[in-house]
Amino acid sequence: MERRKQHVPRGPFHVMNKFITHAKGAQVTDAEGNTYLDFAGGIGTLNAGHCPDGVVKALKEQLDLFIHPSFHVLLYESYIELAEELNRLTPGNHHKKTFFLNSGAEAVENAVKIARRATGRRAVVSFERGFHGRTYMAMGLTSKVKPYKNGFGPFPPDIYKLPFPYYFHSVGQSKEEIDAQAIKQLETFFLTEVPAEDIAAIIMEPVQGEGGFVIPSASFVRQVKQICEESGILFIADEVQTGFGRTGKWFGIEHFGVVPDIVTMSKSIAAGLPISAVTGRAELMDAPEIGEIGGTYGGSPLGCRAALEVIKMIKSQKLLERSEKIGETIEMYYRKWTEELPFIGEGRRLGAMAAVEITELGSQKPDKHQTANLLKKIHERGVILMSAGLYGNVIRFLCPLVISDEELMEGLEVINSVLYDT
Repeated sequence: MERRKQHVPRGPFHVMNKFITHAKGAQVTDAEGNTYLDFAGGIGTLNAGHCPDGVVKALKEQLDLFIHPSFHVLLYESYIELAEELNRLTPGNHHKKTFFLNSGAEAVENAVKIARRATGRRAVVSFERGFHGRTYMAMGLTSKVKPYKNGFGPFPPDIYKLPFPYYFHSVGQSKEEIDAQAIKQLETFFLTEVPAEDIAAIIMEPVQGEGGFVIPSASFVRQVKQICEESGILFIADEVQTGFGRTGKWFGIEHFGVVPDIVTMSKSIAAGLPISAVTGRAELMDAPEIGEIGGTYGGSPLGCRAALEVIKMIKSQKLLERSEKIGETIEMYYRKWTEELPFIGEGRRLGAMAAVEITELGSQKPDKHQTANLLKKIHERGVILMSAGLYGNVIRFLCPLVISDEELMEGLEVINSVLYDT
């Protein structure tokens, strides 16, 4: 740790100040020999778990063949095969095309580039509490100032943010009223800020990740999509955290009955290998000229082989169904917590993308301090868990979907004991 402080900037954060030596499935072992249950999953990158056998085998085989000729220099089949898979798996039966990059932020940047190039329009709309990455366009689209944006401006122009339903914090209003208010603000925005014909795209997380696992209604998402269709605006689904089984479906947007024009993916696509993807309608994806999109390391052979194995795992091990089962188990606990513990404001989930919101006693006021104290105690008892939310008061569950029933229950019992000891 002293070497880390001396040689690495303070900026990169750590959930726990532990050095890992090895990991498998849902378990992690540190340099002191302590074993932890991983309910953070590499911030949602490990739906397939740590070091899945099929992925490890495929990577070793690839290393014996070639590591990285760069797709822009020489082609290789795994890139094409993965593109074919994602074109089949993403929502919609239309002709789609896919290309690859390195990170979720890069995928978002390129989705915006494609939307602007295809429409000839300039403006892009995101939502309050949304998180889309740490590069400049992605930071501009992101809503939370600290720690993501503070002091890094100015940001790219023609980026706008609109309200996103947060039903727990809208006391005295029905979901229908909250949705109607948000849609009205979107329509008013076209009159007061930017006309609809100048907007290239609206980008939305089907469930807000860093924003606190905030889940909109299907009605709200469908109304936004309808406005996009009526106005020639492209709908971008940011599936970086919601994709690859986390919500019980391949992609979170499937829960809402909406077919996006463009989908961005990363995190759990490849069991922790750095790769991201942009999939979209073929005519949109072909809008950029040759050389206008891409990147030296995008779609590395290692990332492609890992992603293909992850897709096989999700299918063969029925991890979509497993995700829903994990979510049901977590919900069984948080229903009890919300009934019996006055500082648990709400539990919510979509599949295994679950969270509980910590509030001051008997109120809906966020309690960041209490959240940090709870997480510290949970970490000390051997469970890796993270917070989220605009106020840092949401505890989120991102355990690998390969976690066993015994491991899941053991971790939940640890959390349960901490909450009841408080």
